[in-house]
Amino acid sequence: MLKGIKASDGIAIGVAKWIKEVEIEIIEMSFISVEDEKSRYLKAKEQGIIRLEKLKAETAEKVGSYEAEVFEAHKQLLMDTVMEKEIFQYLEKGHTTEFGYETVINKYIKMFEQMDNAYMRERALDLKDIKMNQIRILNNVEDNSPSLSEDMILVTYDLTPSETVKINKAHTLGFITEIGGETSHSAIIARTMGIPAIVGVGKTLEHIKDGDELILDGLKGEIHINPDKDLKASYQEILKTLSDEKASLESYKNQASVTLDGQVIEIACNIASVEDMPYVLESSADGIGLFRSEFLYMNRDHYPSEEEQFEAYKAVLEQMAPKPVTIRTMDVGGDKAVPYMQLEEEMNPFLGFRAIRICLEDQDMFRTQLRALLRASKYGRLRIMFPMIASLEELLEAKAILEAVSAEVPNASYELGIMIEIPAAAMIADLLAEHVDFFSIGTNDLIQYTTAVDRMNAKVSKLYSPYHPAFIRLLDRIISAGNAAGIEVGMCGNVAGKPDFIPLLLNMGLKEFSMSPDMVLKARKIVNHHQLNKEQVKEIYQLKNIEEVKAFLNI
Repeated sequence: MLKGIKASDGIAIGVAKWIKEVEIEIIEMSFISVEDEKSRYLKAKEQGIIRLEKLKAETAEKVGSYEAEVFEAHKQLLMDTVMEKEIFQYLEKGHTTEFGYETVINKYIKMFEQMDNAYMRERALDLKDIKMNQIRILNNVEDNSPSLSEDMILVTYDLTPSETVKINKAHTLGFITEIGGETSHSAIIARTMGIPAIVGVGKTLEHIKDGDELILDGLKGEIHINPDKDLKASYQEILKTLSDEKASLESYKNQASVTLDGQVIEIACNIASVEDMPYVLESSADGIGLFRSEFLYMNRDHYPSEEEQFEAYKAVLEQMAPKPVTIRTMDVGGDKAVPYMQLEEEMNPFLGFRAIRICLEDQDMFRTQLRALLRASKYGRLRIMFPMIASLEELLEAKAILEAVSAEVPNASYELGIMIEIPAAAMIADLLAEHVDFFSIGTNDLIQYTTAVDRMNAKVSKLYSPYHPAFIRLLDRIISAGNAAGIEVGMCGNVAGKPDFIPLLLNMGLKEFSMSPDMVLKARKIVNHHQLNKEQVKEIYQLKNIEEVKAFLNI
């Protein structure tokens, strides 16, 4: 039995199919003129851009627009003038384009791989993807995408984003890689496509041979090689149970989300763009709990116009009407870089110039977004939400700007809320509640800031836990403050979609849960079978550590 990192939930039983990287010899010196070699480079670059645009469109159709943006980022890297200048320096010395790509991109790959930040380390795989695709184009070699005619479990050193998208889902039971992490683009795409996956198995992957029978347990991160009959039979029972559970969830489509004692709950979805709406509508969600508007600003070289934003907001509001749509104002910064904004490099970007802090300084940009939102408000039920609020002063300043812009837009209608994701805001939630219509708890950052743990740093990631008693107490404080003020309290972070957490959150008085579309029916089932138990909240206050909390919640 091998262990790896759980990248995408699910269980697969099938035969191993090894996918080997095609070896291409890199010739160092060019046998043509420098100008001809530059022409060869430019032609391959043009072909690469066309290929990435096709991949982006294919991914948006098969997987989703958010996942497709990785290829827009690849295109921007391929067009990067700094990197191109470095490659040209090699061409001018008589080297081949392949050697230029290999040398220059490998330098950046090494730089990324040495970073402490796990998310940034995994971006090295994106660079490798760009490099290998260009070298294949230059040598007229087909890409490494597996061609399957029967059901198999793919085994490989790694799967780049472009290879993952081209997987034949009909015959791919799952995949296993030697390297990678749960925040890699391949892992994200696998989860969206519903393909079980385990990554980061390491050198022990060599124990798997082509044709071995495997059990891939994406729930535990375990791989069983040539299992005996009893183990295989037990996993077949688990597969049947999972299949039956999935089928039973269909009965919760288009049903109300109501606890056994009659408490109406909102089960909403998180989205990044208009293209995500089909998944939301298919899930029969009760609304949009988080529209991450910053993705309209990313992977481009200029600010989105007011009209462009208006059309995006209008489309989502129209499709969801009369259900509520919560649109978060731009939350750039931290791990979301936007080069054209020319933000200074920071030692601690998650604690730096980001989100509402940028908006309050660049008020022209902020007003443009607010006008687009308010213009779109007549097409549905709009909730505007400010992120990264840490003080009453910030909230009142942002609210004053919104009210001023609203006075300029006829018949604008909206509810105003804030993200509670900073401990300072949690501690003054009662003061903030007097000035808004709702709270939405951003658990990802709230855990990070409460425990002083970088959630993307592998060295300390084990310390990042939603079961920390301090985090549990902050949740109760926020929800209690909101309920006491008579405003709705929701949650849009990862914790909102954790089945083991939902009963506790209901008992605390949370009224709205926002999650990925694939979790909506699971959450609705839990809600519809839940009887509120306020005593549980009192009991959890007696717990002293993470393990006691997990045991209490039967984790």
